[in-house]
Amino acid sequence: QLQASGGGLVQAGGSLRLSCAASGDTFSSYVMAWFRQAPGKEREFVAAISRRGGRTDYAPSVKGRFTVSRDNAKNAVYLQMNSLKPEDTAVYYCAADTNWSTEGGVYAFWGQGTQVTVSS
Repeated sequence: QLQASGGGLVQAGGSLRLSCAASGDTFSSYVMAWFRQAPGKEREFVAAISRRGGRTDYAPSVKGRFTVSRDNAKNAVYLQMNSLKPEDTAVYYCAADTNWSTEGGVYAFWGQGTQVTVSS
């Protein structure tokens, strides 16, 4: 089970840190990822991190502004979002799977989503 939190309303240029807490004792076996979906748009990949955190990948639109990290001792993955833009407004979801991918359809487990709203 995945539980995302940390969303909110922020002005453009501001920062937010999203968290995703996972239950169970096999967290370190899973690739973790963040996706987002804006109103009227398809879900899109944001970032992914490998099981031990040694590999990360980002969507071009967030690279250099967002940082994904994880703490396997705490069963948690984070998304630090800096220099936020109005176009970052979306519901953000964390996802988990044993396979590495940037495709949402690959991920077996999903959190409930947390709303991020960036005002101009």
